[in-house]
Amino acid sequence: MSNTTDLFASAPLGPLTLPNRLVMAPLTRNRAEADGTPTPLMATYYAQRATAGLIVAEAATPNAAGQTYPNITAVHSARHVAGWRLVTDAVREAGGRMFLQLQHGGRVGHPATSGLTPLAPSPVPLPETVFTPDGHRPAVVPREMTTEDIRTTVADFARAARNALDAGFEGVEVHSANGHLLHQFLAANTNLRTDGYGGSVAARIRFTAEVVEAVAAEIGAERVGLRVSPGNTVNGIAEGETDALYPALVERLGGLGLAYLHLVHADPDAPLFGRLRAGWPGVLIANPVLPESPATQAVRHASARLLAAGADLVALGRPFLANPDLVARLRLDAPLNPVRGRYLMYVGGATGYTDYPALGEVTAQPSSSSSDALDGSRVA
Repeated sequence: MSNTTDLFASAPLGPLTLPNRLVMAPLTRNRAEADGTPTPLMATYYAQRATAGLIVAEAATPNAAGQTYPNITAVHSARHVAGWRLVTDAVREAGGRMFLQLQHGGRVGHPATSGLTPLAPSPVPLPETVFTPDGHRPAVVPREMTTEDIRTTVADFARAARNALDAGFEGVEVHSANGHLLHQFLAANTNLRTDGYGGSVAARIRFTAEVVEAVAAEIGAERVGLRVSPGNTVNGIAEGETDALYPALVERLGGLGLAYLHLVHADPDAPLFGRLRAGWPGVLIANPVLPESPATQAVRHASARLLAAGADLVALGRPFLANPDLVARLRLDAPLNPVRGRYLMYVGGATGYTDYPALGEVTAQPSSSSSDALDGSRVA
């Protein structure tokens, strides 16, 4: 547990020593090639932000069925690994450290994007449209995963973790948050199963636990983090028994020696935050709730509150998106760049991606609007 509220103090994380306690949260940016291969532009983007204590790279799918949206990254082929190696080499040369988030979308996907029917714990469709190469389309009914599908997917996560290390990452973050596949197994409204993976709290946490355990066995627990978002309703999720689910998950996984637990939209005043902090024996990363374009003091205040409540590291999304030199700006109490038009997060290209200025630089600030703006839940 952290014994400092100094954002700029060094911190241990598994085999690493981080130079500060600021983590760049994983941010969906849709700049990969159509097959999920990272691009040279992505290498530039992440290298610009290498002063973060740790970068957790955007979600990468462990298999083709896990793809959510167009132009998101993947890590299940040799070509993906080679593309990611360009990114990690650039970040390491700039002095940074990276984990890769592994994410399977489950029912958050579409055949128009992946060519496959989405898989999910139960045949319950997403209650909203899904963005595809052809624009927003109605969600399809996912196929309920068989026991063999579950075993195969667990193995795919472990294989993807090995690929991530081969691509130069220091470790991986298993994504069990924000309404994607692992979170769908946790939630009562998306998991209607009556076998050993549904019904009771112990059964609903089983899939997430098995994925984490397999990944840890493959690459070493000290290189594995887990991301959760207790109570998050994004992507049509209604967990039920939130206050029982997450302490049970922490109890099952707490003895593995994982690198960290990452809490999304953490509230240091919430009783569940305190229970999870007390129950988790290792490093806790907390992601605060912030306005879309927060001021410097708001970021520092929210971060200090989380550290004072027991978080070891603070993960920030949009502040890092808009400020490649965020660490320096926070250290100097310098103003932050505002996040420009939300749709620029996802449209591809350098605009709204690699053209945010560092301190002392000036760049054009194009205005933006789009009738096809994408859901903000896709960030972080």
